[in-house]
Amino acid sequence: MNIIIMGPPGAGKGTQAEMLIKEFNIPHISTGDMFRAAIKQGTELGKQAKAVMDAGQLVPDEITIGIVKERLAQDDCAVGFLLDGFPRTVPQADALEEILAGLDKKLDAAVNVDVANEVLMARMVGRRICRQCGATYNIEFNAPKEQGVCDKCSGELYQRTDDSEETVANRLKVYSQQTEPLLAYYRERGLLKTVNGAQEMAKVFGDICHAIV
Repeated sequence: MNIIIMGPPGAGKGTQAEMLIKEFNIPHISTGDMFRAAIKQGTELGKQAKAVMDAGQLVPDEITIGIVKERLAQDDCAVGFLLDGFPRTVPQADALEEILAGLDKKLDAAVNVDVANEVLMARMVGRRICRQCGATYNIEFNAPKEQGVCDKCSGELYQRTDDSEETVANRLKVYSQQTEPLLAYYRERGLLKTVNGAQEMAKVFGDICHAIV
């Protein structure tokens, strides 16, 4: 099973990805993980990526695409893969098609975990994290028993700076602008599988499995 998973910040994409890799016994491939692995292994592309990242710049497409190609050619991807964070643009999607064709593979589905912006806003702006143990709460959906105090370790709960209303609104806007062309790209190819991510976690997972199998 060769899958891409997409979804806006706060859609629960990461949780679904973890469940999918266990269900289908395939590697979870994220761009961040790929960069770290390539840098650790000291590959030529890894060295190039490190130099760019150390300079505080965005890694250009040619390096990102090269690292994806290296990763998808590894043995553990023979049974399939779940790509997370790539492609982000139509040129990257075109490059992925070329990579897969060269490896005699094809994409089975592009899963889009869809959640309305107002729900995402409530999820992220309401998120609180324990400074001590890292437990996550939501003041609206999963509130701690005592305000500002972790149920598990009594640590202080805080709001991440990128969970402010203004920052979240901007992140959602950027995501929408970036992703709309990509959704259309996979829709035209009959690969797009959109599921309602505002449901219970298990229901979302069931809907994804039903859509892709």
